[in-house]
Amino acid sequence: MSGWAIRGELILNCNCTVFCPCVVSLGKHPPTEGYCQTWGGIRIDEGHYQGEDLSGLNIGLLIEIPGLMARGNWKAAVFIDDRASDKAFDGLVKIFSGQARGTTGLFKVLVSEFLGAERAPVSYTNEGKTRRLVVGKAIKGEVVPVPGANPDEDIVISNTEYWMGRDITVATATQGRVRAFGRVWDFDGRSAEICQIDWSGPAAEQAA
Repeated sequence: MSGWAIRGELILNCNCTVFCPCVVSLGKHPPTEGYCQTWGGIRIDEGHYQGEDLSGLNIGLLIEIPGLMARGNWKAAVFIDDRASDKAFDGLVKIFSGQARGTTGLFKVLVSEFLGAERAPVSYTNEGKTRRLVVGKAIKGEVVPVPGANPDEDIVISNTEYWMGRDITVATATQGRVRAFGRVWDFDGRSAEICQIDWSGPAAEQAA
């Protein structure tokens, strides 16, 4: 089995005071605070990298963007589930640094400083509509969909060209605590997103 693929769910919480404008503007509109600070979590339901199974693993992310998303100069770090095998760890580092190309290849272009990749206990749990991410002592987050007129139906921005996925659920953070890589962030009550992901990349000989 060549190439790589990840299917699952992603959550993000950033410092924007309202729903992140990047989803619709695709980075042409600046973040509400002029810069972006984001933590994220990924639950891999099914996945592989060059034949190595990634299913059941979880990922934590840390991203800083100094201005417009499309202008680059990002800083990023990844926390990889400490249950991952050495081969899975190496594959996930390549995926989330952009080296594996495909869906996340934009990281190689936009990230000017890769802060690092660390093994950590990463827990991603769902309780009703609530999603929780705990990454050791680095990230403790909880996001919930913003309620709509029909409480049983989430507010979803559909058919977008957003790189993460076409359909983004509008959410907010009930907790957004980061203590990692010298960052001390608390984004409770700030913008959040929930997205079903289906990412993939080319075979190794093509990605080299």
